[in-house]
Amino acid sequence: MSLLTQRLAVLNDTAHASLTRVYKGLEKESLRVNGEGTLAQTPHPAALGSAMTHPGITTDYSESLLEFITPPGDSTDSLLKQLDEIQRYTYQVLDDEYLWVASMPCMLAGDDNIPVGRYGTSNPARMKTIYRLGLGERYGRAMQTIAGIHYNFSLNDEFWHFWHGREGNGDSLQRYKNRRYFDLIRNFRRTFWLLLYLFGASPAVCKSFVRGRDHNLVPFGSDTHSLHLPYATSLRMGDLGYQSSAQNSLVVDYNHLETYLSTLCAAITQPHPDYTARGLKDADGNYKQLNTSLLQIENEFYSTIRPKRTARSGETALGALHNRGVEYIEVRCIDLNPYEPLGINAQQIDFMDVFLLYCLLSDSPETDCVKYKRAQENQRLIVTRGRDTSMRLHSAAGDQSVQQWGNAMLDDILRVAQLLDRSYDTSLYSEAVEAQRIKLAQPQLTPSAQILTDMASRDETFFRFAMNQSLRHADYYRQRPLQGDALQRMQALARDSLAQQQDLDARHWEPFEDYLANYYAQYTCCQG
Repeated sequence: MSLLTQRLAVLNDTAHASLTRVYKGLEKESLRVNGEGTLAQTPHPAALGSAMTHPGITTDYSESLLEFITPPGDSTDSLLKQLDEIQRYTYQVLDDEYLWVASMPCMLAGDDNIPVGRYGTSNPARMKTIYRLGLGERYGRAMQTIAGIHYNFSLNDEFWHFWHGREGNGDSLQRYKNRRYFDLIRNFRRTFWLLLYLFGASPAVCKSFVRGRDHNLVPFGSDTHSLHLPYATSLRMGDLGYQSSAQNSLVVDYNHLETYLSTLCAAITQPHPDYTARGLKDADGNYKQLNTSLLQIENEFYSTIRPKRTARSGETALGALHNRGVEYIEVRCIDLNPYEPLGINAQQIDFMDVFLLYCLLSDSPETDCVKYKRAQENQRLIVTRGRDTSMRLHSAAGDQSVQQWGNAMLDDILRVAQLLDRSYDTSLYSEAVEAQRIKLAQPQLTPSAQILTDMASRDETFFRFAMNQSLRHADYYRQRPLQGDALQRMQALARDSLAQQQDLDARHWEPFEDYLANYYAQYTCCQG
């Protein structure tokens, strides 16, 4: 009997049915563009508040890349309602600008026209901006215009106390949670290719995005302005996205929290020849990057999933994990769906919940370099050829087609969905799984295939397709402005965040070099 079967048998007992309640949150990125469909050059709108201190609206990398954040909760409907309110309010203050609906960006005019995020004059604000300057120095700024959705996932305390009592084996509760969340992460890395196939929505790009870069993309028919791959699913998650040849040598150990921390801390604290050669500062003494290591901070490691712990003021993300353990996980491989005004819908979230719980409940053997590279190769294959039915992925049981491996997984995932259906007294989770099974049988129903089909049938470039969708969604939101208490609440959040940034900027700060040195000193605690 498999470990998944054993655990499901326990949870299916009537006495334990209510244990499985999923907590979730969204972080959704969207570029601001002007009416011509080019990147907005305006500062972050003051009416949205401070990108440095607002709890729900910030920027990620570029000044033009908005990020909307929802607090965690256990209701999909509430989660989407919160994101909807943020976007409705945003459209009320954008004037003549729009939210770009695709993960791959609008027309770009080169790095000099991609503004870096600005957060104020405080030391933490300066550090955020210099980090982004460093990303531009290392990878070019075009990558800072790619957008996606990050999905945060955790289980409630009752769930963890119950399983700790059964499987804790003498570990503290937090050490048990750490171990089990890393079980989830390892299984996710083996199988997340399924999410790229089902939900990938970036099969094409505007030619301007790859100007001056090597690539293997081909023109979309006679359209010389759009590039694509015929069977691609999510080019954002391939070599065109946040990938780095320098990082290819980095093999992160996901077997234990301690080895994960030590691997990344070493990458942050040990100089790297390529980045040392670029120099820390320019001729005028201005910082070009935060350090000359392989990673400036842990966020520069562009993983598809991360263990997370809410960091305290001044605390590093790895320091928070070291000090207090894993609190939740963050999934980072989800494209914006250009057909959805929110970029995602309830059924996709329901499937994500089932999939992640499946990864948590299943047996999760430890990994090694061979398995690590196998997952990377499967990612490359699914990104570039995911809808090619002749393509084979590499599994522990041998090479398998997407349909073979995917359907076998969905059989087990459906059992987990039935557990969640009972917990929430619904049938939505099982329905979400069966809706994905149809996409395995009919690749033309995936978002990536639909985009290419619509571009061809409408005789549209990628740019025109995405721009038209952006205009449609803008109309949808501008016809539904926030009113009453919801509007007043968003306005108050904006005012409060601006006041908080003013206070932060007005504080007396130590010299920036000292601030940076103290910040990096935290990484010594988790190097093993």
